[in-house]
Amino acid sequence: MIRDRWATKTGLILALAGNAIGLGNFLRFPGQAAANGGGAFMIPYFLSLLLIGIPLMWAECAMGRYGGRFGHGHTAGIFHRLWPHPISKYIGVFGIFIPFTVALYYIPITSWCLAFSWFSFSGAYEGLVTRAEIGDFLKAFQGWESNAHFHGRGALYFFFLLTLALNLMILTGGIARGIERFAKLALPALFGLAVVLVIRVLTLSPPAGAGPDQTVLSGLGFVWNPDLRLLGDWKVWMSAAGQVFFTISVGWGIIHTYTSYLGPDDDVALTGLSTVSLNEFAEIVLGGTIAITASVVFFGIIATQDIVAGGTFDLGFQAMAIIFQQLPFGSLLGGIWFLLLFFAGLTSAVAITQPAVALIQEGFGVTRGRAVALVGLALLTLSVPALWWRGVLDELDFWAGTFALLLFGFAEAVIFGWIFGIERGWREITRGADIRVPAIVKPVLKYVTPVFLGAILLGFVFQSLGGPLESAPWQIWGARGLMLAIFIGLASMVRVALRASPTEDA
Repeated sequence: MIRDRWATKTGLILALAGNAIGLGNFLRFPGQAAANGGGAFMIPYFLSLLLIGIPLMWAECAMGRYGGRFGHGHTAGIFHRLWPHPISKYIGVFGIFIPFTVALYYIPITSWCLAFSWFSFSGAYEGLVTRAEIGDFLKAFQGWESNAHFHGRGALYFFFLLTLALNLMILTGGIARGIERFAKLALPALFGLAVVLVIRVLTLSPPAGAGPDQTVLSGLGFVWNPDLRLLGDWKVWMSAAGQVFFTISVGWGIIHTYTSYLGPDDDVALTGLSTVSLNEFAEIVLGGTIAITASVVFFGIIATQDIVAGGTFDLGFQAMAIIFQQLPFGSLLGGIWFLLLFFAGLTSAVAITQPAVALIQEGFGVTRGRAVALVGLALLTLSVPALWWRGVLDELDFWAGTFALLLFGFAEAVIFGWIFGIERGWREITRGADIRVPAIVKPVLKYVTPVFLGAILLGFVFQSLGGPLESAPWQIWGARGLMLAIFIGLASMVRVALRASPTEDA
């Protein structure tokens, strides 16, 4: 089978950046920064970026390109080559399981962004100016209740099916004609929309009767003013390291897949660094400016703290929908905000679907169109619990989108630095490099990155695993059973696909 290739380096970088730049850049990051010491949070954040983020990005790019030489576009096959041991391919299954399982709820959430963009442009929630009113609108749209706004889940399914269809259409085009072309359109559009909103937020005036803290400077200060006392809190360091790990999408198996479509001597050093740089610009400069700043101007610091504590949906769907209604051309600005979130979500949704497509296409020799159709059918069927059952979305996110992510990241750091070997790994990173990679990265990758990731994983286990293992309703156990079935199914597919695959180096 002739493998697809990226047409241009720019296309690859934009596709990798599109994978990394998602809803978390604009919603999760500012909340994390504000809750963990503001500017002080950025000290462990940048240290983590240097010690975990960039080195692991280079390692994943190198692993992906290495596996691509043998025709593997998924981590099970790639790990099978890095470490010729029977267990390696099953560790690699996590790099298919994580993105596929996350797609079961990430694509529905992305569809909500598209829906709210339409609702804003059309004025569907015009006049709903309290968090309770917007919350009732969102609940009715999701089908959790019936009110004057929605009866049933018809609108929910329409936007979900539309988003899923767009995702599959892009994937059917292949690497160069599908994913790359889309990234070249979506990323500039995303940045353009974000810049428009940043300019508007920085020129906001406080509403009538506003308190002295309801200013743009107070909003920026809420995110960025350092509280250095919090640097002594281990949880702040854990939060910063975790945010870096999640934001640049290492540990997902996606970077391996995307870079497997490179030639054996194509650069991965500059490509990886450029990807991280684009993501950090989106997160720090754009994401750190829009939502929190606007919320402080309109609601004040105390109310914003409550909104941030409420999570992503309170900030992104409720607070921002209310804020834009108070502004001239509010329907237009609100539509732009949700369209920005939709583009951020769709570029990531395409990326998290590709590893499963690669497994079916390359492992079983089917056409790309048929592989995309099979994955699409699975997503359509298995997304139903996330759409119907309360708590399932959070359960999938906890186990697949957080715990498995940390576990897989730690495992791949050990495999790359210690089993494949740091000397071989270093040769892969620097092969064809367009920039000089600092020599200090070699010991960092071998010693510091695994220890850092191990500490994050242990901290997460001690802090977070008690509650989820307690008694839970049947829907939650159903979600756990679904995840187990998905992993077993993928492992069985990998076993068949790689059964006749030799393990010696080419």
